[in-house]
Amino acid sequence: MSASSPDWFTRHAPSLEPFGTLALFGLLTIAPAILTLRTVEPELVLPAFSVLLLAEAAVTGIVAHLMHIPENAADITLWDFAGALTLIGCAAAVFGEPDQAALFLEEQAELRSVSRP
Repeated sequence: MSASSPDWFTRHAPSLEPFGTLALFGLLTIAPAILTLRTVEPELVLPAFSVLLLAEAAVTGIVAHLMHIPENAADITLWDFAGALTLIGCAAAVFGEPDQAALFLEEQAELRSVSRP
């Protein structure tokens, strides 16, 4: 069997599934983000974007669970996308209210200093 047969190429071609999944979730993130930027007041963009990303992460996690995708697969899976969306959503929430984040971190530092002898 030669390496130039069509069957050999189709069996040894890399999977395009991760790229398709990335493109789909990229589109599902970018389109609402642009809409949010154009319609929401500037001080509400990060909180709105945070809610959007966390909702998208929840949907991604539910889809991954319903599709029975293993959590420890070698390739990038929907679980990875759900985790990344959650992380970015939490970061947007923290940066949306920097005063609250600073207050929270100060309280945590005080609790640690009080608990240490």
